[in-house]
Amino acid sequence: MKTLMVQGTTSDAGKSTLVAGLCRVFARKNYKVAPFKPQNMALNSAVTPCGGEIGRAQALQAVAANVALDTDFNPILLKPNSDTGAQVIIHGKAISNMEAAKYHDYKKVAMEAVLQSHGRLVNAYDMIMVEGAGSPAEINLRENDIANMGFATQVNCPVIIIADIDKGGVFAHLVGTLMLLSEEEQALVKGFVINRFRGDIGLLQSGLDWLEERTGKPVLGVLPYLHSLNLDAEDAVAMDNVLEDKQLSVAVLLLPHISNHTDFDVLRLHPNVDLRYVRHTQSIGSVDLIIIPGSKNVISDFTFVQSQTWSAEIKRHLRYGGKVLGVCGGLQMLGKSISDPLGVESSVQHITTLGLVDFTTQLSAQKTLTQVSGSCKLDDNDVAIAGYEIHCGQSHGPAMARPFLYFSAHPNGTEQDGFICDDNQIAGTYLHGLFDNTEAASAILRWASEGHLDNDMFDLNKHRETQLERLADVCEQYLDITKITAITCGE
Repeated sequence: MKTLMVQGTTSDAGKSTLVAGLCRVFARKNYKVAPFKPQNMALNSAVTPCGGEIGRAQALQAVAANVALDTDFNPILLKPNSDTGAQVIIHGKAISNMEAAKYHDYKKVAMEAVLQSHGRLVNAYDMIMVEGAGSPAEINLRENDIANMGFATQVNCPVIIIADIDKGGVFAHLVGTLMLLSEEEQALVKGFVINRFRGDIGLLQSGLDWLEERTGKPVLGVLPYLHSLNLDAEDAVAMDNVLEDKQLSVAVLLLPHISNHTDFDVLRLHPNVDLRYVRHTQSIGSVDLIIIPGSKNVISDFTFVQSQTWSAEIKRHLRYGGKVLGVCGGLQMLGKSISDPLGVESSVQHITTLGLVDFTTQLSAQKTLTQVSGSCKLDDNDVAIAGYEIHCGQSHGPAMARPFLYFSAHPNGTEQDGFICDDNQIAGTYLHGLFDNTEAASAILRWASEGHLDNDMFDLNKHRETQLERLADVCEQYLDITKITAITCGE
């Protein structure tokens, strides 16, 4: 018994964060730890060294555990492409698009993939820290469940339930969740964690005593509200970084199916960048740089762009000398058209796009998934750049004769990516994570600001490490790590 599962009373209760914290705590104690999430639903993903795709939360947890990314950390990834359907990714590779009802029946097959991955991790690691999804008490989702108690009962692993006290009703959440579980499932629950507490812990003690007496389960800790904890977000777009004394203003279009918005975390945290997301019905306004981000359903999202005032505003922005950057799906929208003859993402087979750059895009069934490195040339110097690609489209046209970057090596033999227009105002790339490298981010921001931005770059990797260490310190201070270790190891 070396698998511990963290389930939550609600979405955003703190499951991802607690698993990341425990991964770092046990890694610091020299355990070889693996994160694991049987089934994840998210549009933010990461690419593994072997060319697979996993959820962003498991990528962060792998960093916390000091281990390389592995598709076994997240065997089932669902990427929504409509209100009722999603792309189904198993062991890092997309197998098909499914409507919710069809996937519900498919879960029995998906469970086999989950158990295969877990079995491999058990043989390779000292501990496996598992993250559940949503809540185990969703009555309508319990049949054929693979994300919460369905998995826990299959492998007979202990479970911790975490609840967010900041939402209110924490004792009702915990007791209610426990009571909605079967006797077998309740027996697997070994304790509770309360998250995001503010104030005097003494005022909470009577409630903790009641909870333990009422349920017969121990409270394993009360985690404080961690102000300014900035870690890679899995779903929700993080808050804007709006500065009064700004050197560069950036607007990111908040598309309905925006993917990998963590690309812009560096800009959000940069001390000299005013970053904001432009939402439905909002105008872009006066900015230095407009970014059109990635999209899981690019044709649908471009239709949304057309329904706003954004197309006209982008063209006016360019007339006044502003810069525009398209990333992945955003790159595709800048061209003349997008075709989807096989229905990879949409039932619409062809759409005319912004037409700002001379190229066209066609979506194909084969998804490009790879980690890449190379150099970009936005000024007189070649700047090292690295990131990852997740896309189905291939773009071709005269604009690609002046590429955004040159690959040092690419698994597909591709030598270059994207474009920079001759007037130096518009650039596009398929590369995600392009701002994560400080030197590359600095070069892109110099391009966007015409060289007026102070060369005071934000180091995201260093920041992430600082935040993970802070999280682990808090976990060690406020959780009963000795008891959690004993629970995990079956003692």
